[in-house]
Amino acid sequence: MGLANAAYYAQGAAIGREGDFITAPEISQVFGELIGAWLFAQWQVLGAPDPVRVVELGPGRGALIADLLRVAALRPAFAKAIDLHLVETSKALRARQKQALGGRPARWHDSFDEVPEGPLLLVANEFLDALPVRQWVRREDGWRERLVGVADGRLAFQESPDPDPGAPAILASAHQAAPLGVIVEHCPTAHALIAKIAQRIARAGGYALFIDYGPAASAPGDSLQAVRRHRPAPILERPGRADLTAHVDFQALAETAGLAGVAVFGPLGQGVWLERLGIVLRTQALIARAPPDTAHALARATQRLIAPTEMGTLFKTMALAPKTSPPPPGYEVS
Repeated sequence: MGLANAAYYAQGAAIGREGDFITAPEISQVFGELIGAWLFAQWQVLGAPDPVRVVELGPGRGALIADLLRVAALRPAFAKAIDLHLVETSKALRARQKQALGGRPARWHDSFDEVPEGPLLLVANEFLDALPVRQWVRREDGWRERLVGVADGRLAFQESPDPDPGAPAILASAHQAAPLGVIVEHCPTAHALIAKIAQRIARAGGYALFIDYGPAASAPGDSLQAVRRHRPAPILERPGRADLTAHVDFQALAETAGLAGVAVFGPLGQGVWLERLGIVLRTQALIARAPPDTAHALARATQRLIAPTEMGTLFKTMALAPKTSPPPPGYEVS
């Protein structure tokens, strides 16, 4: 999965209406604007550090970072304090991001490890779902890892010949009693990344916001999927030519972050979170001064982001914060 996605994103044409999938920032500018306002609020909670490392993981075509920077420009002190860092391995996407920034200074990195120390404001939208997962199948003699091999001259899923003795220590506690034959997943790369970000926040201060899709609680099942031209595609057909993703296990990642010494808020449905941040009011303000066609598109975009039957429930948000932090905007107990 990791190698296939690396080849896939290197092409740079995956995201957007003419690509294979559309992310929230491509749907509505309000999404990025609200995240920009959220980051500004958390910068104030941190004591307005200057500089502050503003980091986006996997910025895609740069729509989100461009929208949130537009909001930041309304607060000159915040805009001045931003030291922008983008974690992106694709040269083609880096070029698109640079264009979207319109000359705004930024530094690009291959991994979060390269981001300098200091107070942190990090956002990752639909990043974790693209990280490679491992899968195991529960059998009578233990957990057998699900692997990719060759059968009849074609790629095919196979099981390891012997049980994996290390699986019980890796898998989420919720999976330990899974029925026979059930597939469970674990994303070691995501857990390692979350731990590093949490440790950075505990050490230097900051906030991290993750937006992705998956259940709020750990659940067994095969969530691996391939998408090509906005449609499901065979997972093992033409590796590197489709977007491979898997559901994010928010509960397990929250446990990892907590063990690293930070407070965790969420996961919370994207729709509820955006509504609490004021997406409806902001959309109405834009509609009030827009021509009819644009007004309809704005209303439809917001509905797509918040409706339970669209992205509002499947997509979740989760925030990492210093241990003593009050709830960030959107996570207040109502």
